[in-house]
Amino acid sequence: MTIRLLRTLVAVADTRTFSAAADVVHVTHAAVSQQMQTLEADLGIALFNRTTRTPELTPLGHQVVAKARKLIADYDNLVPSVLADGGLSGQVTLGALRTTLTGLTPQAMAVLKSRYPQIGMRIRPGLTGALLAEVERGAIDAAIVTRPHLMPMGVVFRELTEEPMQLIAAIEEQEDDPITLLRDRPFIRFNRNAVVGTLIDNWILSKRIRVTETMELDSPEAIASMVQANLGVSIVPDLAVKPQDSVPVKRVDLGPDAPRRVLGLVYLEGQVKMQAIEALHEALVSVLDRDRPGKAPL
Repeated sequence: MTIRLLRTLVAVADTRTFSAAADVVHVTHAAVSQQMQTLEADLGIALFNRTTRTPELTPLGHQVVAKARKLIADYDNLVPSVLADGGLSGQVTLGALRTTLTGLTPQAMAVLKSRYPQIGMRIRPGLTGALLAEVERGAIDAAIVTRPHLMPMGVVFRELTEEPMQLIAAIEEQEDDPITLLRDRPFIRFNRNAVVGTLIDNWILSKRIRVTETMELDSPEAIASMVQANLGVSIVPDLAVKPQDSVPVKRVDLGPDAPRRVLGLVYLEGQVKMQAIEALHEALVSVLDRDRPGKAPL
């Protein structure tokens, strides 16, 4: 039994197919199947129920996967845990919301790399719920997420900033009242599975607005492009760190009771890469401080 075999097992458990797992661990489908047969032979137990169309873990298989996750995390953290730098020369895997991928995340990573060039960064995009689950099971070291109503046990949330929601419409739109725009124009919904989508939906319901939904997207760039093409209006976060090449759209304030999302950095309590996480947090804060309204340029 090797760490490589355990990584492949966890990849199969996460992706639910041998083919998808092959892409994760960068081998062929046949190699994944062979590795799992080898692991079963090494352990002397059946990890998968092979009578189903897709591989399903047996009860013992689920227990082995849980242990494998811990073994892999311990293996990956072996060197950082005994070095004084806490992983400042190793690799950090960061989960990030797609809404941060063109502004906050790349700019903070540039700051981090300029301060600690030996840190290797791996970015994994996703929604808050999925990213929290990955942090909880140790698949990623930290993540930039929207604060949910409930936090998983053992996961730390450190607030970074608040972002109010705003309505966006095509540049040529003449109407300035957000309520009228939402009632009279097609509505492009932010993915309701995202925390932001829920915040927006709750606000719309509180205003008793009946919208005419035309599509539902989770990419802020795609939403802005649809709005720019005059295919409807949408509600999106007013990003604290703006992308350099944002799509030109009309932006309308929702008023003092506009819903707001709280962005934060999450990680497991007792994280052995704590010095690297602290360095990451400092980089995020420095970018946010630099981009705050009224902040004088350095």
